[in-house]
Amino acid sequence: MPLHIVRSDITTMRVDAIVNAANESLLGGGGVDGAIHRAAGPDLLKECRTLGGCKTGQAKLTRGYRLPARYVIHTVGPIWRGGTHGERELLVSAYRTSLKLARASQCESVAFPLISAGAYGYPKDQALKVAVDTIGEFLLANDMNVYLVIFDRTAYTIGGKLFADIASYIDDRYVEEHTEPWEEQRRRSMAWADQAEEELRAPSPCGAMPGSLDEALGRLDESFSQMLLRKIDEAGITDAQCYKKANIDRKLFSKIRSDIHYKPSKPTAMAFAVALELPLEEAREMLEKAGFAFSHASKFDIIVEYFIARQNYNIFEINEALFAFDQSLLGG
Repeated sequence: MPLHIVRSDITTMRVDAIVNAANESLLGGGGVDGAIHRAAGPDLLKECRTLGGCKTGQAKLTRGYRLPARYVIHTVGPIWRGGTHGERELLVSAYRTSLKLARASQCESVAFPLISAGAYGYPKDQALKVAVDTIGEFLLANDMNVYLVIFDRTAYTIGGKLFADIASYIDDRYVEEHTEPWEEQRRRSMAWADQAEEELRAPSPCGAMPGSLDEALGRLDESFSQMLLRKIDEAGITDAQCYKKANIDRKLFSKIRSDIHYKPSKPTAMAFAVALELPLEEAREMLEKAGFAFSHASKFDIIVEYFIARQNYNIFEINEALFAFDQSLLGG
């Protein structure tokens, strides 16, 4: 764990294995396939000739030779024929068989290209969705660092409607934050604070103070680590379920658990709020415990808010959107 989306050249990735989007002959080709063969040298082709090809949706392993990676996992993605010929199932299989082969070869890190999204014509937004969903599902049950390597911006796109919706959401809030007079922002912030305090101290219908007030006062000195562990218990999930849903490495979670005063980065704190599926107000509270706040001056914050407000807590989908808007990713 976790899944990283990076802009790089896959032939330079220092991982245990890189995945080659190959053709069924495994004898080289254009695009990523050709680049990997050129970087690995002629011995890669010699070994590929002994493999007898590979069926679409399956994968085979070779050494990496001159590559920084120890292994190359060759997989064959489907050619796009309109989406009615089992293309999605074959693409899912290409990712799954590659991941299983990496696990069987004791790989701790593996880098994928966006399979079938080049010459094979698979629509890039759909290819990305399959990649993120399939890798994300695997990582919920396995510990591995997986990189989805995007060579350049033209090779990457999220769905047009989603992009437009998020862009509109950003514009509505980002522009408001940067055009509203400072005094109006201050007045509105103070009004929100007064309203929150009034609600907290409001008596219950029977005239008694609500039980949640005592609990709230007792948690004033609660650290981020303490709040996180309490929320995990309240959610009825295991530590592993939480840090995997947060796209967080196990070692980092162990540091947070063992250090009551641990101060996470903002993306880490937000990742845990997403993993715990907190509503927006509780997500704000968790962020405050880490020393941060949601800000409409930050596109990163607005995008995360967009997904939480819509109760979409799939961290891998959120990271797709963040990457599309050139923002930092959650977790990782």
